[in-house]
Amino acid sequence: MTGAAPVTVVLVDDQALVRDGLRLILELAGIDVVGEAVDGAEAVPLVLERQPDVVLMDLRMPRMDGVEATRRIVAAGVRSRVVVLTTFEGEEHTFRALQVGATGYLLKDAGGERIVAAVRAAAAGDMPLAPSVVARLVASFVSRPPVPPASERLRPLSGRERDVLALIGAGRSNAEIAEELFISPATVKSHVRHILAKLDLRDRAHAIVLAHESGLVAGVRAQRRARPARLCP
Repeated sequence: MTGAAPVTVVLVDDQALVRDGLRLILELAGIDVVGEAVDGAEAVPLVLERQPDVVLMDLRMPRMDGVEATRRIVAAGVRSRVVVLTTFEGEEHTFRALQVGATGYLLKDAGGERIVAAVRAAAAGDMPLAPSVVARLVASFVSRPPVPPASERLRPLSGRERDVLALIGAGRSNAEIAEELFISPATVKSHVRHILAKLDLRDRAHAIVLAHESGLVAGVRAQRRARPARLCP
């Protein structure tokens, strides 16, 4: 039997030292770096030509920044998933990158192990987000008056899909959702896919927003407060 094909990545950063470091980290982990670009203007045609599984995209670059490059890559309809990797975590840049279609957002100080895990997660269809980014998304919507959970928007969802959506809104990863609901990670991925399709949501970031706007996350918090502590064996 032959193993699965390695994940492929294009690196986009205006600093050669950063690209060299990322290449070393990824290739040591068995991930193929199939191209590099110094800015968005170089990145867009390179990604359209190579169509890697994942694009690691810096935000602040000359000529064309990472937000515009991400927008053009997503608009082209290629399969590549863009993960923003930057030293900058300003709220405006975070939302702009996610709004135009980035499927993940990490800070460069995340460390090699987390970057590798994020690349693999993005390639598998997940949405890796730095905890600080999830916190910003949550904080931006908790102050809004919630729409009742039984709103028309959520009507297509099953009860289990609502549970999953609520936990997505609370910032849980697929693995954490699986553990909390006592189901397999594969089942969680299937639920997430159905939720996005049924509600016409582009990605996990939009699901987080909708979960808060619909009042589902408040229910998760209430359940956690009411849950009795587990007894140690």
